[in-house]
Amino acid sequence: MAVAPIVADEHTGSPSRSSSWPPSTQTLETGGNSDDGSPTEIQDDGGEKGNNAGPPKAVGFFSNSLATVRRQVLVLWARTTLILAVFILAVLSLYWAVLFRVEENTSSLNVFVADFDGRVGPFTGIKPLVGPMITQTAEAMLSMPEPHLGYITMQPSDFDNDPLAVRQAIYDFKAWAAVIIMPNATTMLQQAVNQGNISYDPLGACQIIYVQARDQDVYSSYIIPQLDALQTQIISNFGQTWTQMVLENSTIPRESLQRVPQALSPAIGFSRFNLRPFKPAVVTPAVTVGLIYLIILSFFSFAFYMPIHMRLQTGSEHPPLKFAQFVVWRWVSTLAAYFLLSLSYSLISLAFQIPFADPSAPATEVANNPETYGRGSFVVYWMINFVGMTALGLACENVGMVIGQPWTAMWLIFWVITNVSTSFYSLDLSPKWYYWGYAWPLHNIVEASRSVLFNLHSRIGLNFGVLFAWCAINTALFPVCCWVMRWKSRKEEKAKQ
Repeated sequence: MAVAPIVADEHTGSPSRSSSWPPSTQTLETGGNSDDGSPTEIQDDGGEKGNNAGPPKAVGFFSNSLATVRRQVLVLWARTTLILAVFILAVLSLYWAVLFRVEENTSSLNVFVADFDGRVGPFTGIKPLVGPMITQTAEAMLSMPEPHLGYITMQPSDFDNDPLAVRQAIYDFKAWAAVIIMPNATTMLQQAVNQGNISYDPLGACQIIYVQARDQDVYSSYIIPQLDALQTQIISNFGQTWTQMVLENSTIPRESLQRVPQALSPAIGFSRFNLRPFKPAVVTPAVTVGLIYLIILSFFSFAFYMPIHMRLQTGSEHPPLKFAQFVVWRWVSTLAAYFLLSLSYSLISLAFQIPFADPSAPATEVANNPETYGRGSFVVYWMINFVGMTALGLACENVGMVIGQPWTAMWLIFWVITNVSTSFYSLDLSPKWYYWGYAWPLHNIVEASRSVLFNLHSRIGLNFGVLFAWCAINTALFPVCCWVMRWKSRKEEKAKQ
């Protein structure tokens, strides 16, 4: 016989037998009584099923219980896919389209053909042969099927009768390249065959001038191949005409021709002067792809720093910061972060030994890596990246506060594509619709960086002006966007209540 346990009476404190002991058969089968005296059911797995039901049992995708939510999910999926598809077609097309008319627009790459042959003293007393042949060949190129360069015949008076002024014009971006026929081209050639001048050098007849560091891809892909074709055509045409003239002239001693065969073939040639070569190779990221990461860094700073800023507005241990002061703190701390992050970005170029301390060089002379500001070039380069990062980053801050997640990812794609397509590709080769790219931040960062790193023709005042305009506009919009973000946050909190 079972004996009931002794328990203390809750009213008297004296021991008494439990009235529920021994348990009944029903109690044993159901698992005991609940708090209200009702029996609880024992599950097959040994647990108890109380009044609170557990999580609902999973069902199949086509279950009738999921009919409503399934319809909602499919509608949202279709809408999101449609938005992304339209976005891809609209925004990514900007990248493809920048090169859509390159062949037709190659003629916008102007090349000066400056003919000084026999037109500048003391070489004006002869009938020029070299100059007219070259200008005629260049003009004939214009009537050929595209692509071809935009050859422009220039007069000596356009350059004050000074061939060095042509170099200055190319350095100043007045044209992409120049073909110069030297004043003594015909005179030296005739003297070579008549007098047997063995020191005659055909390469002294003509010069090709260009500045590769202006845009190395444009030169390697479009300009240099076209100039090679022009040079080959000129030497071929002139060689046939000149050889026939010399052989038909019986007054020219054959001994002279034997002494200077180079005066007969090729007769003339082209010396090339690349005023600012694009080198070393490690400089490539600093003016091209590496700048994409400047955009990405400025974009992701919003996600990294926003939780830190919001500590001043949320939390039960302290009152929130006044909104006006919160806006000022965010703006100042953001610029301070850009200042240090841009220094870190700039130090990468210094660490990989991109030259920053070479002296500058005259515009008309060939020079490798001359620096516009000497030893101060790195500081200027850093300031370009800092102001550029501010122009790029404040725009990301403002857009991020207004549109929020997940739309900021689409903004990043748009921001990268519009900046890259107008900065890494020549706008002279793009459809004219892309000329808005001259006002985009990255285009001015690239141009200013090239001018510092290669001592190119400087438009750094204009570049900084455009970047500061972006900074000013986004600074003016910054408080408004902060207010919009706060309004959206409060609206979401009310919706949750």
